[in-house]
Amino acid sequence: MEHDHPAGPAHAVEAAGHHEKGLKGDAIGFWDGVAIGVDSTAPAYSMAAVLGSLVVIAGIKAPAVLLISFIPMFLIAGAFYYMNRADQDCGTTFSWVTRAMGPWAGWMGGWAVFTTGVIVVGAQSDVAAYYIMNLLDPIFHADWTSDPQDAGRWIRMPLAIALTFLLTWICVAGTELSAKVQRWMVLAQVGALLLFIVTAAVAIMRGHGEGASFSLSWLIPTHLSGSALIQGMLLGVFMYWGWESAVNLNEESENAEEAPGKAAVVSTLLLLFIYVGTAVSIVAVANHQMFVDYDDDAGLFGAVAQQVMGPLWPLLVLSVVVSALASSQTTILPASRTSLSMGVAKALPKMFQEIDAKHGTPAKGTWVVAIATTLWYLVASQVSDNFLWDSLSALSIVVAFYYALTGVACAIYWRKELTRSVKALLLVGVGPTIGATVLFVLLIFAIKDGADPANSYTGSGVLGVGMPLAIAIFLFVLGLVLMVLRFLSPDGREYFTRKGFEKVSDEVANAALGPVAPGLGMERVE
Repeated sequence: MEHDHPAGPAHAVEAAGHHEKGLKGDAIGFWDGVAIGVDSTAPAYSMAAVLGSLVVIAGIKAPAVLLISFIPMFLIAGAFYYMNRADQDCGTTFSWVTRAMGPWAGWMGGWAVFTTGVIVVGAQSDVAAYYIMNLLDPIFHADWTSDPQDAGRWIRMPLAIALTFLLTWICVAGTELSAKVQRWMVLAQVGALLLFIVTAAVAIMRGHGEGASFSLSWLIPTHLSGSALIQGMLLGVFMYWGWESAVNLNEESENAEEAPGKAAVVSTLLLLFIYVGTAVSIVAVANHQMFVDYDDDAGLFGAVAQQVMGPLWPLLVLSVVVSALASSQTTILPASRTSLSMGVAKALPKMFQEIDAKHGTPAKGTWVVAIATTLWYLVASQVSDNFLWDSLSALSIVVAFYYALTGVACAIYWRKELTRSVKALLLVGVGPTIGATVLFVLLIFAIKDGADPANSYTGSGVLGVGMPLAIAIFLFVLGLVLMVLRFLSPDGREYFTRKGFEKVSDEVANAALGPVAPGLGMERVE
């Protein structure tokens, strides 16, 4: 394999392939990866958090928006699969973009992955705390969740922080323990969602639904304005985001070359079924005014569950708690593994490359993620609950950025092999490029929409732009500053001497795509 970087020990770059950073190998299997991928997206939490907003935007076409949103996610999942075939590095986007596009783009891709963990983990723990209190309200004859500004808020915040640190400890204690916890969590939340879909279908057939009558047209995005479609797809990006967490554990997985990438692809397919099925059920059961009342309110699931599931409604509420906790834990994993990879590459200080000798995990880097997300959560909560929602809006911008970067990196890294067959051209070149293009379009729209302060949850702006865009800009500028400081540091400059534009090896290309197909009029580009 060729490497387009300076030769010599001072600039040595580890070849793509399986890496040894001290992580415990073969700790998880394929189905563990699927569970982690599904749990990381937090289907129950995601539906509870944003489905009300999605229906307000798209109406009965909400299921169609979720179908359309799936397409770029699936195409980018393909990019993750093929990049993982070539380079089993736990830094994923960071490592791959560095190889394909150079160190500066790679550093910002890694920073984006890290910041998603910082932004969202505290918010997810907050939702879990909210629903725990919601379940305890009848027991204690309290009404803690009715007014976020009331005393219940001061119970919820310490509970959320305690949950964050508990989940961090599980991540530090070992990947096997994390995987075991995730197996039960995925069964709990997916099982509850399937139970809800079934009971909702029964209620609809018995004429107890208050929503619209189901039609296959719900699955076709006709009569939707371009603005509504794009706004809905931005919410869809948030809902699907996280399936790649299994790939971040590639160095700790069995069959590291194939299993993590396949787990990511299978996770997106499972999520498509879960999301569309749940969205159809809720739209058919709940009346439109309920969605308006619960726009931006995670309490939607609790209200609908009581209407559909009767005495079993706590199971669905409990699934949201489990979902938020599962996602908090699995979101810590990619951020910590990315910082580990950046530390090993000398893109971050040496501290981040340290592995706990007892547990085989990047303990220090993991605790850094926990502390950073807790600080962000505390600041956001003190400003307002709406600021917390603005943070989640900013998340869509960051996610679209690093997913799109990964899609472009895939096409560049495999560029010499795209003409070997139609399969290579479509799956490794065209697909990831289309997925990246769609995400860049969404990113541009999100920036344009976020420029208007009126479109933010707080209704306020900073320097003339809305709060979500201001948060995204702040994180981007902070990343640039930290990157330049790292470049100027004595031990960090080596990473920035890498040139990028490496290419996949012949051995990997042959294993992943097979030999050049004869008779197609396609010749491999040298």
